[in-house]
Amino acid sequence: MKKNIFLAAGLLFSISTQAQLLDIIKSTVKNKTGVDLNIPVKNNGTTTTTPTSTTSQTNNSSANLGSLTSGQISSGLKEALSMGVTDGVKKLAVTDGFFKNEAVKILMPEKLRKIDTTLRSIGMGSLADQGVKLLNRAAEDAVTEAAPIFANAITSMSITDAKNILLGSNNAATSYLQGKTQTQLFNAFQPKVKASLGKVGADTLWKNLISKYNTFTGQAVTTDLNEYVTTETINGVFKMVADKESGIRNTPAMRTTSILQKVFGAQDGK
Repeated sequence: MKKNIFLAAGLLFSISTQAQLLDIIKSTVKNKTGVDLNIPVKNNGTTTTTPTSTTSQTNNSSANLGSLTSGQISSGLKEALSMGVTDGVKKLAVTDGFFKNEAVKILMPEKLRKIDTTLRSIGMGSLADQGVKLLNRAAEDAVTEAAPIFANAITSMSITDAKNILLGSNNAATSYLQGKTQTQLFNAFQPKVKASLGKVGADTLWKNLISKYNTFTGQAVTTDLNEYVTTETINGVFKMVADKESGIRNTPAMRTTSILQKVFGAQDGK
């Protein structure tokens, strides 16, 4: 039994060695004469189609990106993000921009959903609906604060990670932007959201809602609506930017400038 195993191992080693020598010979012939012995030769019925195809795809992807400079890649990504921010903020910063967009609509805070259920059970559902609407109105009023913060982050974006971002996921650039601006956005948004909650009357209405609930149930529910609406507003903006980025990556018709066509056309074959 052991003898058979050793013989099999020796045979495999011999075959492997022969294959390596054959590759060396083929490479030498190609270098000296220009003749590619891989075409259309087959060895024992085995073809090299699959490895050749894989190498070709990899080289094509590298070649496509190789035609772009780091500056072009960076410019393309910045333009895509700028378009995403501009379009996103424009769509959100209008009446019903949040409230009638199910993808970003701000719902009742989880801690207060029992208030919603209780109010509806005693015939005060319209008051609960108004409370949710005013949370979204505050977000619609505050979201314009995002534009200058995003613009600064996009302008100062380093080109170091540009190639990896380009070849990343559908929202790789948005994720990069989120990591760079999340804290700054929250700090800038909080006072604006607080002012907006007062401007649209959401703070007064919610104090009334919570007071009625506490009186009816004998509880003492409280929540920080400012922090909640600030977080949800920021999440809504990033959702819109990510949708725009994904569209530009996957839909050539959305690449409306020459730099977008050039840069994201190169990533199509990744």
